[in-house]
Amino acid sequence: MAWPYNELAAPLIGEDVMRKLVVAAFLAFLPALAFAQDPVEVRKMFEAGKYQQVVEAAPAEAPPAVLYTAAQSQQKLGANDQAIEIYRRLAELPEGDAWRFIGQSGQQLLEDNADAATESARQAVNANGELPEAHYQLGLALAKAQNWNEAAAAFDRAVEIDPSLAYGHYYGGLMHYRAKHPDRMAVSFERFLKLAPEAPERPEVLQIMRTIRGRP
Repeated sequence: MAWPYNELAAPLIGEDVMRKLVVAAFLAFLPALAFAQDPVEVRKMFEAGKYQQVVEAAPAEAPPAVLYTAAQSQQKLGANDQAIEIYRRLAELPEGDAWRFIGQSGQQLLEDNADAATESARQAVNANGELPEAHYQLGLALAKAQNWNEAAAAFDRAVEIDPSLAYGHYYGGLMHYRAKHPDRMAVSFERFLKLAPEAPERPEVLQIMRTIRGRP
């Protein structure tokens, strides 16, 4: 943000006034900054397919949940190198921090190392079993390994902890579909559609639902 300080204007209106203007501008900027780094609001942008906005709302000092969503957004944008950089930032968090293992897992998945990604995600779950993103990341890693049943269970656990995690329901639905559990798939997909009505995957989900139910 460009602060409204102008060396030419300062002598005309006074240094004290200029300082007050700068402080006022900064205070006005704070709510927008806080909003941008709110994990819930950032997740809503992701669920609406606003990936570039998510990236722009995730400075280096953003909370881990925001950085995680930004990394996923970079993947959606096809910017895997940038996603890896964000995952590396998470992987630099202190030993024992679940987000550290989530970052490692995300990076390993993008490097096509599903086994290592699964192990890192399991470490995240062991570090903090009540963190929904830990189970979510485990589900992604297990899905990459085509372990549909365990992946479905991981996503189910993620949304059990946080029922508002829309993409936990989405990927859970896909895993139940792969595991041939149509009833559980339908429940997951219906929840996803309610939570993320603007999601880019909505047409795909509706088509799967119509196919399973035998509708044209």
